[in-house]
Amino acid sequence: MIRHIGFERLHNFRDLGGYRTDDGRTLRWGRLYRSDSLHKLQGEDWARFLALGVRTVIDLRYPWEIARSGRVPEHSQLAYHNLSVEHRPYDQAAIDPALDPWRYLADRYAEVALDGAEELRQALDVIASGSEPLVFHCQSGKDRTGLLAGLVLSLLGVAEEDVLADFALTELATERLIADWRAAHPTRELVWPGYGRAPEEVMRLFLADLAAEYGSVHGYATERLGVDDDLISQLRTQLLTHA
Repeated sequence: MIRHIGFERLHNFRDLGGYRTDDGRTLRWGRLYRSDSLHKLQGEDWARFLALGVRTVIDLRYPWEIARSGRVPEHSQLAYHNLSVEHRPYDQAAIDPALDPWRYLADRYAEVALDGAEELRQALDVIASGSEPLVFHCQSGKDRTGLLAGLVLSLLGVAEEDVLADFALTELATERLIADWRAAHPTRELVWPGYGRAPEEVMRLFLADLAAEYGSVHGYATERLGVDDDLISQLRTQLLTHA
């Protein structure tokens, strides 16, 4: 199976299958995807997307981003959920280059984990509901998407080293993400050198922050999101191979 699925206009569409869990099971291929914004789907890309059999889309962007750029095309087979997990917008292109970029992003993730608890819990409920195959996405498929992917993989029992490695796969799309930004903003200067980057260190810092505050990702999910063992069991039943 191939983790990266090639599209002309999507740069960061990936299958989350194949990761091993602490109970010896494996995340099923073709059940859970992560992506950059699906509003770009058209023509052959749209046909390729439909062929995957996706049944549910979770759009993690702000409503104003959707109003500006559009959303995944409507289709009878698709259930669509807009769950805006980020509540404090910031412009990555304009971040002060003097700041520690990875600490800065991890701090923004901590804000999402705090502010977006309701939406994150709703996203977990949708993922656990069995309406699969499912894809969740934000604009670049990097930060909000990476955060939710990290939570899901962690709750499934995937090793932290694999969670970090999955996050960092966005680095393969960085050049195309930067090119898209420049094309969309021909009169602006990209001042932050970390734009489009997703090194493991960002997710490592974020997970360490959760562990320091809540003891673990599981502790964060139960204490802050209200996740219980039944939901985690449902996630594992829906997404993992049988023991």
